[in-house]
Amino acid sequence: MGSEGERGPAAAPGPGDPRALRRDCQHRIFVNRSLALEKIKCFGFDMDYTLAMYKSPDYEELAFALLLEHLVSIGYPHEILAYKYDPTFPTRGLVFDALYGNLLKVDSHGNLLVCAHGFRFLKGAEILHYYPNKFIQRDDMKRFHILNTLFNLTEAHLYACLVDFFTNCSRYVNCDTGYKHGNLFMSFRSMFQDVREAMDSVHLSGCLKEKTLENLEKYVVKDPRVPLLLSRMKEVGKVFLATNSDYNYTDAIMSYLFDFSDGHKQAETPQRPWRSYFDLIVVDTRKPLFFAEGTVLRQVNTDTGKLRIGTYTGPLQHCAVYSGGSSDVVCDLLGVKGKDILYMGDHIFGDILKSKKRQGWRTFLVVPELARELQVWTEKSELFEELRSLDLFLAELYQHLDSGSSERPDISSIKRRIQKVTHEMDMCYGKMGSLFRCGSRQTLFANQLMRYADLYAASFINFLYYPFSYLFRAPPVLMAHESTVEHGRLDAGEAGTTLAPWLAQHGHPGQQVGGRGPRSRRAEESQHQQPDASGVLCPLSPPTPSQVAGVCRDSSGEEEDDGEA
Repeated sequence: MGSEGERGPAAAPGPGDPRALRRDCQHRIFVNRSLALEKIKCFGFDMDYTLAMYKSPDYEELAFALLLEHLVSIGYPHEILAYKYDPTFPTRGLVFDALYGNLLKVDSHGNLLVCAHGFRFLKGAEILHYYPNKFIQRDDMKRFHILNTLFNLTEAHLYACLVDFFTNCSRYVNCDTGYKHGNLFMSFRSMFQDVREAMDSVHLSGCLKEKTLENLEKYVVKDPRVPLLLSRMKEVGKVFLATNSDYNYTDAIMSYLFDFSDGHKQAETPQRPWRSYFDLIVVDTRKPLFFAEGTVLRQVNTDTGKLRIGTYTGPLQHCAVYSGGSSDVVCDLLGVKGKDILYMGDHIFGDILKSKKRQGWRTFLVVPELARELQVWTEKSELFEELRSLDLFLAELYQHLDSGSSERPDISSIKRRIQKVTHEMDMCYGKMGSLFRCGSRQTLFANQLMRYADLYAASFINFLYYPFSYLFRAPPVLMAHESTVEHGRLDAGEAGTTLAPWLAQHGHPGQQVGGRGPRSRRAEESQHQQPDASGVLCPLSPPTPSQVAGVCRDSSGEEEDDGEA
């Protein structure tokens, strides 16, 4: 076997290798908190960027052009119309500093990872000028604004374009907190407010929706697997849609997604109206308010799209559409409670954080960028390995030194190499780097994802590749002292002797167990395997003491979901 640096293409995993049991990485669902899918009684969906995926960068280019037109209409210079949307620049999870006009990438504690003024990336002394501790107070919500949604991508790029334009335009004088033009001063805060108002106008006025509906094929992904998956979900539970969009737009988008009358292969799903796939449909939800006190629940006239007067107080009606309401109303109408629901959305605040913290719903975050992230992660793994090697080299330099040592190793070249490799890694993802990390440090977005999303994947369609009896098992989260101190290990012979009594007590995984309802047949097919955190099916093994401590059983002897927030 060659050294790590000399190895050739990885050999195909053989029998007994856990890698042989893994699903294709593009089909995998990743796990932060264990979830027994057979305990889910209700599947909930957002529409935009969840059921309806918009084509990138076409959709962002459209939104960006409309934003520029709006800004020009309120007095911004016509020259800004020359800017075009660059999909390689923004990433989600950036923070806009409304005091100094900078775009920041930070970790969960507010430590700066990347700082850009317009399209110019600041370094060293320049960063210290604005942020003496390379740190921000994230709870200062009037100054620091987190751009977490996919709709925010165009907004983030627009801030960079405006700062770039005014910084380089000779008519304006640059100041720390904005620009002067004669007797006028335009602060970065006022620029932020103008862009936010432009965002609201483009979305609420309907111009973005109108342009989208004029060319659905160009802007919306149509996938025949969507009706197939929803029909399967409806066989094992209830399904609902909760979207902030109005009914007319929702009806147009959903009709397009579920219409395969043009002869397109439907993956064995008969053609039927889109509303028949859902037990409950709620539009105009105004999330995140929907997860708190909510708004008045009204019924929608599906012939005209108009709302019926008065608050709806009756029972759930088949194929009816409602407007407003709250998450409590959804639970009441469907007859389910918080943890019976698995809700899927793309908005880490509006969909995931609020549904988790206020209602206790189980959560699935759609992260379309994950496909690209996984591609870079696998293709450029040697860069991450080099970072780990540099860390080991640092450890070796200090290995034999203690508080009595006068020797001071020169680590300046190693630090420069770490910075160079980190930058090279970031540039593989885009100009702002990875959505999840900067070198070996995780971003604020990554931290929020791990904290609030029970499951996540590039698309909810990945549920097609899992049985509804599946147990998504979260990996143990190791602390620093646990991940760096080796366990004593049993050899193969000793491991075998511990397996026998455990099997005698619990039965062989292949044995048939008493029926547990309509899903048990699916469970029997996969009983001999145990899922790991990333959709890997691994052979069952005797539980370790930590696993025993982390598992509780209810009165029926079924394993409860562990790792709850």
